Amino acid sequence: MSATSRTTGPQALDARPCRAVVFDFDGTLARLNIDFAAMRSDVLKLTARHGLDVEAIRDLPALELIEQARATLAAVEPSRAEAYGSAAHARIMEIELAAARVGELFGGTRELLFALRRRRIGTAIITRNCLPAVRTIFPDLDRFVDAAISRELTPRVKPHPDHLRMALAVLSVPPDHTLMVGDHPLDMEVGREVGAFTVGVLTGSGNRAELTRAGARCILASASDLLGLLDRAVQP
Repeated sequence: MSATSRTTGPQALDARPCRAVVFDFDGTLARLNIDFAAMRSDVLKLTARHGLDVEAIRDLPALELIEQARATLAAVEPSRAEAYGSAAHARIMEIELAAARVGELFGGTRELLFALRRRRIGTAIITRNCLPAVRTIFPDLDRFVDAAISRELTPRVKPHPDHLRMALAVLSVPPDHTLMVGDHPLDMEVGREVGAFTVGVLTGSGNRAELTRAGARCILASASDLLGLLDRAVQP
């Protein structure tokens, strides 16, 4: 699939038909307002309490920070590594659930997903968030999407391409018939790596320039505008 070079509104897709749409969750389908800087700070404090030097990993995202620290501990004391990993992930989940309790789906999310289902377009969510937080905001999730792959359900989270590949395997759709929709440059990177058509949305953390640099081939104001994009598709 390809699009025009315009990035200021709904654009036309051409070539292969869209058979699946894979969505990010936070900032794309829902508003969570997680303070990722505070999350990383809490994880750094916990890591330091376990006797690790945090300077070399200070700037990593929380999940990658935990994994690197856990691997370092595992090399010398596996039992401590497991205890650290459990404590660190429990703290992250606390923060995510607190945000989810005051978060909400963006307006039009259910309508969008229902419309895609009526068009027989497969849908999935891939998220670095935990599934309990996703279900707190979206309790009827299973009625609207074919798969939801949170971080607990994949050995490698995005931007590793296996996270998106797992969703495509569940949907039984090749990447070149798939849209990857997200608000963060990581979503564009994983979509580009796998070969999906990348659609950035401006409802979350990424701005137009950041999404474009990361490989967005189309940028929309919100995920709900996706139907307009698909309506302009040229189906063979």
